[in-house]
Amino acid sequence: MTTDMKAIAEFRFRPDHMNSPGHLSSLDDVDVLIEEIIAGSTYENLAQITHLARGCVKPNIPGHDLPELPDHDFQVGVDRELQVAVLLFIDDTGNYVSEGSPDSRSAPVYYLAGHRTEFRDQVEIPIDIAREAVKEFLLTKGRRPTFITWKNQYPEDDLI
Repeated sequence: MTTDMKAIAEFRFRPDHMNSPGHLSSLDDVDVLIEEIIAGSTYENLAQITHLARGCVKPNIPGHDLPELPDHDFQVGVDRELQVAVLLFIDDTGNYVSEGSPDSRSAPVYYLAGHRTEFRDQVEIPIDIAREAVKEFLLTKGRRPTFITWKNQYPEDDLI
């Protein structure tokens, strides 16, 4: 993966990335990242991608002086056995996941650096579509991709 100073995004999916993230400097790097996830461990199949053009926010929790955090969270998970992927996008507009077909799995599980994340039902999409959505995320300076259909991350939000 490129460590060029012209990085447009950082990514983390293995424990060693937590303090030293990988970098995306081009759309070609997205393909390399997806292939690394596919070839990697089952317990490292969900990558968090932070676009460097977006801002940060300082959490306001009384009694705590917390560091600034990115104003967004974008993740892509890849299940190499089933050849499917999942996307997650969070910012001040809401929490969203990719909308999979009605016959996709219920409650799929992915792992970010060994930490388990269970998603809601029917969120998995073809890997190539997820790959294009990640590229759109980079091209739009970290906006939620319009290339796919999204739904609320939490089913109870569907009722609002």
